[in-house]
Amino acid sequence: MLSRLNIETETMLHSVAEAVNWFNSNDHPDLIFLDIQLSDGISFEIFEKVEINSAVIFTTAYDEYALKAFKLNSVDYLLKPIDEEELANAVAKFKEKYLKNSPQIDFNAFRKILETGSKPDYKTRFTIQVGQHLKIIPANEICCFYSENKASYLTTTSGRNYPVDVSLENLEKELDPEKFFRINRKSIVNIDCIEDIISYTNSRLEIKVKAFNEFQLIVSRERVRDFKNWIS
Repeated sequence: MLSRLNIETETMLHSVAEAVNWFNSNDHPDLIFLDIQLSDGISFEIFEKVEINSAVIFTTAYDEYALKAFKLNSVDYLLKPIDEEELANAVAKFKEKYLKNSPQIDFNAFRKILETGSKPDYKTRFTIQVGQHLKIIPANEICCFYSENKASYLTTTSGRNYPVDVSLENLEKELDPEKFFRINRKSIVNIDCIEDIISYTNSRLEIKVKAFNEFQLIVSRERVRDFKNWIS
């Protein structure tokens, strides 16, 4: 997408440690496209260790994370999945306003926002009706959500199945995306419960999840790429 905008990409950095080493050893670029969560930490940690004089465009899935703090201070922010037209507009804004005078990003404010909990609140427990009783199940004890016969269910780490009065579409919005991923139309899995990942037909993947034996869990072909990014 950047090459179509005549933007030359100098390097891709995947972790805080890799970024710190690179910035300490190379001339800083005019522009950084910055994700918030890297493989080994939060990207603001880079700026605690290296003084960087580059403009920044945030590229993040976390619209509650830092947008309020940096909407005015950074060049722009782009929410994933990146829209090509929005990317072009952000690059145009950079060229027009910031190419000569890079903005100063207040990463202390960034850290404060992260530490005070601007991350969206995700459900940490579910209340299930069992006969005349209500049972509280922590989200981290749920290995899978699935739909069957127009109803939704959850499976616990102990192998128990319970109905839930929420659709998978709404569950997707309520669950922490770092922990839960919707692999297909019928299933959402917890990364902590994945025991094996197997190549399957038509470029799909089969997932073996602890305590779940209702049916095969297959990552649909259109979700395979996102699934691989999620587990990486």
